[in-house]
Amino acid sequence: MKDEETGKVYLKFWFRDLFFLIIGVFSAAFGLESFLLPNRFIDGGVTGISLLITETSNLPLYALIILVNIPFLILGYRVIGRVFTIKATLAILALALTLALIEFPEITQDKLLVAVFGGFFLGAGIGLSIRGGGVLDGTEVLAIFLSKRIGSKIGDVIIIINILIFLAAAYMLSIEAALYSMLTYLAASKTLDFVVDGIEEYTGVTIISEKSEDIRVMITEKLGRGLTIYDARGGYSNLGKHNKYEVIYTVITRLEISKLNNELAKIDSNAFVVMNSINDTRGGMIKKRTI
Repeated sequence: MKDEETGKVYLKFWFRDLFFLIIGVFSAAFGLESFLLPNRFIDGGVTGISLLITETSNLPLYALIILVNIPFLILGYRVIGRVFTIKATLAILALALTLALIEFPEITQDKLLVAVFGGFFLGAGIGLSIRGGGVLDGTEVLAIFLSKRIGSKIGDVIIIINILIFLAAAYMLSIEAALYSMLTYLAASKTLDFVVDGIEEYTGVTIISEKSEDIRVMITEKLGRGLTIYDARGGYSNLGKHNKYEVIYTVITRLEISKLNNELAKIDSNAFVVMNSINDTRGGMIKKRTI
């Protein structure tokens, strides 16, 4: 019975991942063929490298999408694992096949609209593929690998890679094309973050107050959130006496921060509060995101 339930859960997640990958592939292909490629705009990362080579040679984009990603897929197998590499390979092959077989119409030649909406559809496609457990662009894999080797942040590595790509675009295409391509990248990256993280960006809140019981009741009853209470001791005291107190930890959405602050001010305006962003949560009394 347990094995049957496990199989159903696995099948459910498999179909969900497949759905995200398929929608992601079509969104990215639409952004590339209907906006970026006809207007000679590029994006950052591996996709940007493929577009740049296409614009300066006779090689088709669908072939370059595969060829340029091969080293990153091999690296992904070493750094992340086999399942990720299989999903990423299938997604990239599907994108190349879609670009080769389906002809999307050119939507507009307005440069600003091309940069914004081309980046939007491309970023949405990459974000949906990530939610499906794969990637359409291997830049993140390289960034993870280099961050482990040289100890830098993943975001810093991605920025450096993209700066080099846009400098190459300015030299090989034009400065104007490079500037619009940077706008495309910004639109794509913001859309990607929105698709991956969702509208409800979670915030972890730590509260230290002498009125912890009143705060607990407020969070559970007025906000409808779960929380954790743990005992702690103050680490600083002029008299050598460490005060004991209860620490409350809860997770809310950014839309609830204002309400929480207002309610805290009513109970204890001197409460010590620390907030930090959280990308995702699982289980507990957290609202489920809709697909």
